[in-house]
Amino acid sequence: MAHRHTDPACAAAHGDLPAPHGARTLVAVFASPVAEHLLHFGHDLGYRTVLVEPDLHLIESVSRPEHLRLASTVDPSFADGDADVVVTDHDRAELGAILDAALQTRARWIGVMGSPRHTAPHVAALRERGVGESAVARVHRPIGLNIGSRTPAEIAVATLAGLIADRNDRPGGFAF
Repeated sequence: MAHRHTDPACAAAHGDLPAPHGARTLVAVFASPVAEHLLHFGHDLGYRTVLVEPDLHLIESVSRPEHLRLASTVDPSFADGDADVVVTDHDRAELGAILDAALQTRARWIGVMGSPRHTAPHVAALRERGVGESAVARVHRPIGLNIGSRTPAEIAVATLAGLIADRNDRPGGFAF
């Protein structure tokens, strides 16, 4: 039974209006289970999807859907003012270089996964590279909504929900 809705939100909820593709970019940095879920769900949500993986050996093992772009670093060709950059591993040696590259772009939002209970390694990595405090402050950590995520899929859902809330200037959670 087809529904006819004049409200775009209702039309989308009933499947009468597909998610628009191409207006937003989701950049997942480092091949990881969280990145895999982020990119899958992100594509379903209408994001252009990019996986940044500087390790060529790891990138060769990534399954590559048709919609996924692969890159070895974050660059302005895809990290524009509509891009959200999510670093999915805070223990990689390339963390400082990747974040420095992301901060050189016009990316709308940059974040690093990590627990607020542990020291944020990206801060030291960026300071070692001479990155100024205002740029370091652009990097969000922790990321996503606080829903008690434990699995890679749950972390991806919480992260994407947080990005959508931020993009729509909403607090997230159940505050309306």
